Amino acid sequence: MYQPLTAGDLCTRDTVFAYPHLALNEAARLMREQHVGSLVVVDETDRGRVVTGMLTDRDLVTAVIAKDMDPRQFRVGDVMSNDLVTVRETDSVMDALAAMRRKGVRRVPVTDAHGMLVGVLAIDDMLGMLAEQMRALVAAIETERVHEKSARP
Repeated sequence: MYQPLTAGDLCTRDTVFAYPHLALNEAARLMREQHVGSLVVVDETDRGRVVTGMLTDRDLVTAVIAKDMDPRQFRVGDVMSNDLVTVRETDSVMDALAAMRRKGVRRVPVTDAHGMLVGVLAIDDMLGMLAEQMRALVAAIETERVHEKSARP
């Protein structure tokens, strides 16, 4: 029986994160070193990392650089988006996509049942899955053609 894919199935669990007190120029350096366009902003608790916001490369550009401000004068918490959407790792991929569409975002933090960070789900992850499914469909069509040729030469 088919089981729908969940956000936890597709998310990237090796998540690059930052703390709200990190200097913005250090956050930008971290994004560059890790080759990511966003950082999940977290607070540490006894249970794990609680998501408090997201910092994107677009946040850096629109809130600081485009205004000719010095990024060294800001902290991640000053610029991050704190009106964010998260999804649970047990949420279906379709529910996660619906949440992303509602908020107009391309990536969302994924949390466990206790609200602790487990990963990030990006549109890219979904596109990769879709491309894999399309390859499987093409293979099925090709197999059908081979069987047809051998059954009806």
